[in-house]
Amino acid sequence: MDKAIFGTDGIRGRAGSGWLSPEGAAQVGWAVGSVLSQQGSTRALLAHDGRRSGPTLETALACGLAAAGVASDSAGLLPTPGLAWLTRHDHYGLGIMVSASHNPAHDNGIKVFNHEGDKLADEVQNAIEALLRAPHPEIEYHAKKRPPHVPELEDHYLRHLEHNWGAGLDLNGWTVVVDCANGAASRSAPKILTRLGARVHAIADEPDGENINLDCGSTHPEALRDAVRTRQANVGIALDGDGDRCLLVDERGRLVDGDAILMILAQHARSEVELPKQRIVATVMSNRGLHRALRKSGVGIIEVGVGDRNVVEALRREGLGLGGEQSGHVILGARNEYIGDGMVTALAVLRVLVGSGKSLSQLTAPFESMPQILLNIPVDRKPPMESLEGVQARVREFEQELGEDGRILLRYSGTENLARVMVEGPDQGMIERQAKALADCVAEAIGKHD
Repeated sequence: MDKAIFGTDGIRGRAGSGWLSPEGAAQVGWAVGSVLSQQGSTRALLAHDGRRSGPTLETALACGLAAAGVASDSAGLLPTPGLAWLTRHDHYGLGIMVSASHNPAHDNGIKVFNHEGDKLADEVQNAIEALLRAPHPEIEYHAKKRPPHVPELEDHYLRHLEHNWGAGLDLNGWTVVVDCANGAASRSAPKILTRLGARVHAIADEPDGENINLDCGSTHPEALRDAVRTRQANVGIALDGDGDRCLLVDERGRLVDGDAILMILAQHARSEVELPKQRIVATVMSNRGLHRALRKSGVGIIEVGVGDRNVVEALRREGLGLGGEQSGHVILGARNEYIGDGMVTALAVLRVLVGSGKSLSQLTAPFESMPQILLNIPVDRKPPMESLEGVQARVREFEQELGEDGRILLRYSGTENLARVMVEGPDQGMIERQAKALADCVAEAIGKHD
């Protein structure tokens, strides 16, 4: 069977090739428009992050959509959650984000949302793929046929952040450093923090097409940590390339990951009697330190597979209001319409900080992270992990060494040709040795060879 066109988070790969060439993206736009127009979608909203290839692919998608009878507007440089929210509230029939999130600048991606701002159901994606695989008319890409840019859309999104998440939040006297990853939130993030009264120092907020995620953002927070200490800031905010993830840095320059953020928000919601069923959703990658800290607060965790889509499905199914991933992708349930938004996450934590009068380091004190190592191994193929007998033998051996206080997870990235090895346990030296040995074992079995 041919490789699926849509991965776990849309279409992603090297910009300029395959479906991410201008000609390929035009075909994708036509197929998306053809399928969704049958459901009444006649207007599309497009946006892009800070990659050089973004405007070109946005134009190509608009050409394809037009061929299917769907008109397009562009919000320009805007976070993915902003696009999703605007698609729903500005009455667009569908939204398409051109972004590869935390991937390097040479990659790009296409994420499609329905009229509710939700990711497409599997059956809709399958219908789009079927059209792309079947004989179909050639869709012409015209570089000059750019979709009209509607600049007021960004302000509509900012008003949503200000009124729905910043209402009553006074940041006067606060110094905040925000790392925009040279990505989609490079304009919007500093603007909303300034509107709320903060003294804002923005870094990595000048995308040049090639510097997105380059030694900055949530995947590389070192510069942010230094800036927080240098500026003596109250807090630092690290976003990713498309603005849906958020990590924080406390006033001492220490990183606060998604697990610690979930703990802060869960404990606060419970204290305010605003935590449905006294449970949250987290993925299998969350540190066991989160489980321990919340257990002491009387909060349970529903564990799901990796990916925000799994988190959202569990939140909806269980009727819960908070979930997320260690990577900083946090979803505040129906209150934010199940849209994971890095700035919404940051504002939610800032509300707790201001309301409690405590520093971020004080709020995270109950969280004691168990040592964890995560290694990425480039691979040429992705056979089922359980079929790699040599790798599984080492896993069984190391699990016996770790005992009940540790765990090992092997999985593939859904967006890159990577295998991920995660080892967690009470002894740092042991898990480093085990993770390295397992990574070598995986590389030998299926590693990428140039």
